[in-house]
Amino acid sequence: MSKFFKKSIFAGGLVAIVIAIFMLGIYLGYSNRPAAIKVLSVFNKQDPVVSQELDFNSFWKTWNIIESKYVSNDGLDKQKMLWGAISGLVGSLGDPYSSFFPPKEAGVFESSVRGDFEGVGMEIGIKNNILTVVAPLKGTPADMAGMKPGDKILKIEDTLTADLTVEEAVQLIRGEKGTKVALSILREGTEEPFQVEIVRDVIQIPVLETEKKDGGIFVINLFSFSGRSVNEFRNALREMIDSGSSKLILDLRGNPGGYLDAAVDIASWFLPMGDVVAREQFSDDHEELYRSKGYNVFNNLPMVILINEGSASASEIVAGALSEHGKATLVGKKTYGKGSVQEMISIENGSSLKLTIARWLTPNGKSISKEGLEPDISVEFTKEDYEAGRDPQMEKAIEVLNK
Repeated sequence: MSKFFKKSIFAGGLVAIVIAIFMLGIYLGYSNRPAAIKVLSVFNKQDPVVSQELDFNSFWKTWNIIESKYVSNDGLDKQKMLWGAISGLVGSLGDPYSSFFPPKEAGVFESSVRGDFEGVGMEIGIKNNILTVVAPLKGTPADMAGMKPGDKILKIEDTLTADLTVEEAVQLIRGEKGTKVALSILREGTEEPFQVEIVRDVIQIPVLETEKKDGGIFVINLFSFSGRSVNEFRNALREMIDSGSSKLILDLRGNPGGYLDAAVDIASWFLPMGDVVAREQFSDDHEELYRSKGYNVFNNLPMVILINEGSASASEIVAGALSEHGKATLVGKKTYGKGSVQEMISIENGSSLKLTIARWLTPNGKSISKEGLEPDISVEFTKEDYEAGRDPQMEKAIEVLNK
């Protein structure tokens, strides 16, 4: 064999070894590439605005392991996996009012805001880590079934509520008109849970009722701060004037709130132009002030506002503003303490994020969400009072005005 031929074989062998080492390096590098790159079926894996201090490799590694090793991976719904991950991200905030809605759930939520939905008709929330009734809406199936503010919902049918978000609970409670839902309830003053069965119906959210009482007292029972409440409240005030009444009871018991604009407008009938109705405090401590529109046609009007555990959100804003400006006396029980602001943000493909972006403060800077509102005069309303047809809180309001 010639020296040239031997050198060629030797050189060829070196080339083969180099190529083999090179390919081995590529393989090892490919095997140890970041987990995010391995998830080939996902695009937009990295958002350039995400802090560079965070390492998302563990997330993508988990995703990759599920795709490759989960026993039923041929049936994986990757879109559902993504929605679940986002829901977990929002859930980590520990805020019961912030939620992620996939497209179907987003549509249901938006219909409830508009008021065109079927269900039982009550506001629920998480209080002290327990699913709790804020208030049943007047005349709804929940109200007719005897649900009360402060009732703790332990089970919905056979599902324990301990680990449910508010939105998950709402999905279980809602349903078609004529169908039934059974709730396991624990009520203050009772030792054992009991079951309440409610027949679902089309929910027509009521606005208010009026009543004239002896002694020149007019009562406006406001059930919600909806888009219709502004006009109907104005009409109720006109009715009060026409009746010759000179004292007002604004009953906000069991009113779970609603639109901020409606709260500001209603408070404006009793406050001078520019008086602060509420403060909106953001994460950077920046505040926006919401001020009276200055209708203020009722100077020195004797006024009592009735509140209880079911008075929340916009109810607390109005009660807090008129109390701190010296326009009304608060009678009843401490309010619910729902003083946060949520914004509905469109994400992608019909999904939405409901995120708490601010907190409500009273004109004097008191946090509604942390403390709720304490009444000036505390009055109990017991089960025995209810069954006997007595309303000691209303009686106390009348007494205050007559003095």
